[in-house]
Amino acid sequence: MSVSCPLDCEYLLDARRHDKPVLFDSAAVPNLDISVTERFLAEHEDLLVSLGQRLAVAAVDTAGVVDSDVRAALDALIRTYRTLQSGVYYETRPENALANRLFAILQESIAEFRRTEQERTGLPKTRDTDVLGVLVFFERLAFERNNGRPRGRAFIDLMRSFYVPAPGAADAASSRLVVP
Repeated sequence: MSVSCPLDCEYLLDARRHDKPVLFDSAAVPNLDISVTERFLAEHEDLLVSLGQRLAVAAVDTAGVVDSDVRAALDALIRTYRTLQSGVYYETRPENALANRLFAILQESIAEFRRTEQERTGLPKTRDTDVLGVLVFFERLAFERNNGRPRGRAFIDLMRSFYVPAPGAADAASSRLVVP
């Protein structure tokens, strides 16, 4: 029998503090050919914060979502944006229903970010390669936070702590994002 604790469950939080770290093999992480530097993240902070916040809220609000669902959604989005670089639009959707839901939410969030940016500046600034880089950053972070458990939610909890405001928080738009 498996119990699905809420992310703020005191027992779950205590268990996370005592987790044995899983060895992180950076060579096993996909998309190593895409460079994501601190400078890139600083230059695209608005996109990073917008997508991170939407990803965190969608993952927390979608019942049953675990880290592997988030990784599957990010993988499908990355494959979709890779094909856009070749001039072909081919949407790679995840087979998993929960990952597919996250995929759709993030696709809409990207489109909304671009619409808002164009209304504000008068021209489109964010390129597909910029979106790809931010998605790869989140994918790498998800792999780094993977605790090896099939129903693990350590990455979702990390995202929640950065992006989802606590009840009564004064400034929901602020972020405490620290680049690893």
